[in-house]
Amino acid sequence: MKKMNLAFLRMLFATLCLSLLWSASARAELELGKQYVLVSPVQQTESGKNVEVLEFFSYACPHCHELEPVLNPWVKKLPGDVTFRRMPAVFSDKWLVLARVFYTAEALGQLDRLHPAIFNAMHVDRLDLTNEKTLQEWVGRNGIEAKKFMDTYNSFAVQGKAQRAKQLTRAFAVTGVPALVVDGKYMTSASQTGGNEKLLPVLDDLIKKARQERGGKS
Repeated sequence: MKKMNLAFLRMLFATLCLSLLWSASARAELELGKQYVLVSPVQQTESGKNVEVLEFFSYACPHCHELEPVLNPWVKKLPGDVTFRRMPAVFSDKWLVLARVFYTAEALGQLDRLHPAIFNAMHVDRLDLTNEKTLQEWVGRNGIEAKKFMDTYNSFAVQGKAQRAKQLTRAFAVTGVPALVVDGKYMTSASQTGGNEKLLPVLDDLIKKARQERGGKS
């Protein structure tokens, strides 16, 4: 009886191992047109020798807000040969306002602190930060001199970056957010992968693919 139980346990263990191997293999096989699409034409990256992951997002997008707590821990664990960047998507001139908010926070060296706070202000506190009066009041409550923020917000440099974001949104043929682009070639999203949690393994596989194409190790 003990021998039969031992044989059964061994068979069960072997079946489990095969199942896990099959699952890992299945995940590694990216499916073009389903899990990701090609960016055409391929766009230049700003990461030099590093593989670039570029997130197109908008502070007004609830799906971008929901992705943040899933994406941030993943970003912190990225290997040294991968660079992560954010790009505010600009589909029309109405979207330029929030792009300028992003680039203002960046120019003031406050992006890391303000980025999650801006999302919470819009989606938790339901503030309309596209309204300049509301924006100034919110900025003041968050420890930044309102005049300094608005002067930067209205600066030529920030307006130029927002216009550049509009051009790149079109160049990458982004149709919705959040959208993530790996090395200027491969675009994916949670809607393509089946959810935020399933997005991360696909991004990992696309990074490996881009790394191999650059001649690096997988």
